[in-house]
Amino acid sequence: MSTRTPPASEAASAPEAASASQAASASACASTPALVPAPPSAPVRPRSAPPPGARAVVAVVMAALAGTVLLDAPPPATTRTERPPATTRAASDTGPAPAPGPAPATATRSAAGPGSPAPLGSPGSPGAPATPVLFAGKAFDTCEAPSLTVMRAWRGSPYGAVGIYFGGRGRGCPVQKELTPAWVASAHAMGWRLLPLFVGSQAPCVDSLAKRRFAIGSDPTGQGTKEGGDAVRAASALGIGTSSPLYLDIEAYRRGDTACAATTLAFVRAWNREVRRLGYLPGFYSSADTGVRDLEAQRRAGTKDLPGVMWFARWRGQPALLTESVLHPEAWTPHARIHQYAGNVTETYGGHTVAIDRNAMDAPVARVTAPARFAARVPVPLSFVGSRRP
Repeated sequence: MSTRTPPASEAASAPEAASASQAASASACASTPALVPAPPSAPVRPRSAPPPGARAVVAVVMAALAGTVLLDAPPPATTRTERPPATTRAASDTGPAPAPGPAPATATRSAAGPGSPAPLGSPGSPGAPATPVLFAGKAFDTCEAPSLTVMRAWRGSPYGAVGIYFGGRGRGCPVQKELTPAWVASAHAMGWRLLPLFVGSQAPCVDSLAKRRFAIGSDPTGQGTKEGGDAVRAASALGIGTSSPLYLDIEAYRRGDTACAATTLAFVRAWNREVRRLGYLPGFYSSADTGVRDLEAQRRAGTKDLPGVMWFARWRGQPALLTESVLHPEAWTPHARIHQYAGNVTETYGGHTVAIDRNAMDAPVARVTAPARFAARVPVPLSFVGSRRP
């Protein structure tokens, strides 16, 4: 599991935390063709029509010519359309329509507000769409992607988006046996919106003992560039398309260690540059009191190559999306914040219990490009067991 250990100032105020030093888990780890106007009425045949024998010969010749034209004609063009919102039932779904989750929105403004880093579409982005797909509502993340049966059962939950750990050498659950292009297409077809998380190299002074073997090396810029490319390739292989956010997970690290913070910043900026260069939107996850605090200081200082979306962890039990104390009120706004407000909790919906972290968000989600035909047909449970809500 990708462990997250909130600083004492975070954990002490979290209702779910057993103690300030308890290690926290990052994730428990056709289109309709245009109508063609009817042709004008056929002209009336003149009275002096050819005899029946001649008409038969003409009909044969015309049919032959028509067949030649049809064989030589190119196939009709098809257009691909964006999938319907979560409230619309996909054609590939079976059984009764799932309980609707919050519907995603399409961005009409930049995903970063005044003083925030430029999002996708800024100079240097290779022609990728400048407006990412947005989602506002509740999300959960969990160490290993649940089965599609669980994902269907959880459509009755208050959550509409899910964090998936799609890559990185530091993942706590590296196998991810469920996470395939078919899973991505199927979950999206059910109405889920996806938050792709990449757990790569970590700060040299990372708090988690399990993460120290993944420490950033002596060339943080080169390493960040390489892992940014790795992230894009892994996301693309799953059917996550350009303009999607990719969230870099940097676990809590020792506060006040300037050398460690500088190494981490160099790695993060290089990762961001490469992800943005390849047409994706770099996002950032970390503890509010370490990684997020340090990046906010860099934003205030005018540092370039910072992430376009901020996902901050402060486990206080209740969402505080726009009132986080370490962030300026206009930093990473509008539509560029996620608050992980509780962790290491279990919830049950449709008879399936999962250990999760809870999040509130108004931010970009993945643009799924995997063909709908990849979506698996998932059996519908015969009945839904009473849910145990938080």
